[in-house]
Amino acid sequence: MLINAELLLQYQRCKRRTFLDIHGDKSQRDAPNELLRKLQQDKIAHQLSALAQITYHQPDYSYGNWEVAEKATLELMERGVEYIYKGVLLAAYSEATLLSRPNLLVKQPGQSSFGDWMYVPASIELGKRPKQEYQVVAAFHAQVLGIVQGVVPETASLILRTKNINYLVDLFKWIPRMQQILEEFIEVLELPNPPEVFISRQKCNFCHWYSQCYAIAQSEKHLSLLPGVTPLRYTQLQDIAITTLESLANTSPSTLENLVGFDPKVAPKLVVQAQSALEKRPLILPYPLPIKEITFTAPIELYFDIEAQPDLDLNYLLGVLVVDRLTNTEQFYSFLADKPADEELVWQQFLDLVWQYPEAPIYHFCVYEFDTVKRLAKLYNTPYASVRPVLNRFVDVYEQLTQSVALPVESYALKAIARWLGFEWREKEASGAKCIYWYDQWLETGDRTLLEIIQSYNEDDCRATRKVKDWLVNFFQNEYGLRLA
Repeated sequence: MLINAELLLQYQRCKRRTFLDIHGDKSQRDAPNELLRKLQQDKIAHQLSALAQITYHQPDYSYGNWEVAEKATLELMERGVEYIYKGVLLAAYSEATLLSRPNLLVKQPGQSSFGDWMYVPASIELGKRPKQEYQVVAAFHAQVLGIVQGVVPETASLILRTKNINYLVDLFKWIPRMQQILEEFIEVLELPNPPEVFISRQKCNFCHWYSQCYAIAQSEKHLSLLPGVTPLRYTQLQDIAITTLESLANTSPSTLENLVGFDPKVAPKLVVQAQSALEKRPLILPYPLPIKEITFTAPIELYFDIEAQPDLDLNYLLGVLVVDRLTNTEQFYSFLADKPADEELVWQQFLDLVWQYPEAPIYHFCVYEFDTVKRLAKLYNTPYASVRPVLNRFVDVYEQLTQSVALPVESYALKAIARWLGFEWREKEASGAKCIYWYDQWLETGDRTLLEIIQSYNEDDCRATRKVKDWLVNFFQNEYGLRLA
């Protein structure tokens, strides 16, 4: 069995994925999406940027011919070259073979089988933080390297996207942890069947087995499809034999309150969430917002949504839907930066518009819009007096809803809620992630139809926010017998 660092990396994210990668039917995989390809391109660009600062040697070999690759790598190490890019090292481990392909092998003073020098591994990663999975992979490379050169380095290096900072991995800490994960990984690979499905949106969305796993989860009504059921909480629920929607819905919250990952507020909320899913209807949460904090209907309302390009630290589209209930009219404003330098212009256009309606509440979905307005104000030295009254009018529809109501949905993302209410986006495949890719393509190709798709998607996000907000007002009105106007 050949075990490489990529398998160990993916195992930490999902045990089932690595099992399927080795034993699964590859014809059942999903096709790579545009954003995944973009991430791969970004990682290559980041690596090339890091490599541009050094002079390195690269062993000559064809992919998959690992014995030849290792021989070529060892020849470079014996020569004592300063940097080796895409070297290959092999080491026996139990009944497996470990295949290490660190981005860089970096020469340092020390004693090894090669002489009075040794090598340490450096991983070039796209992330901005030294995640556990990165440090475990660095420890994997260090262990194989230690076997090959006769000495294990004390540290390894992570070259992240944080400028001018290389993170040093404490191998004394991370090699034992890596060995534990490696042993677990080998045990999982020897199982007759893949590990249980668990749908974790953030981790699963880019996986090529997602469609297969999601279909299984839906057919089983798996608890991971219930909002609020994290891997930790699911493990705790399993330990007390709560594995179905019905069993969770019929559980007393007091049974859960002392479990790890639960507390007196989480437990009753999760039980009501299960009841909502089981009964297929919205339910008031045990600790809803006070009546005075609940949203309302205003004569004029603004609905606000932003599209951003995180890699460029750019907010290139500020969209505002103006709804005038007095005249029964509405108009959408799309403040778009054709190029990154126009961000300040669209920021000012946004401010000019919202100040035309100084009393109108500004509805948005999640905290990103609120935080971004604060950041843009600071970035462009906008007077406090011009921004604070605007921020005071912000109303987070997501916060209002999730603190008061449980819905029979799999996610509290805007798309999931609005679609449950019958709203549909004009661009069926559009998403915030795809807009990142499309804006990059616009900058590269100048194809303006890409901007038009993004603007359409952004407008629909604003309209979906309105749909959710209007539903919420009506729901509260019906439940509490109030007129929220």
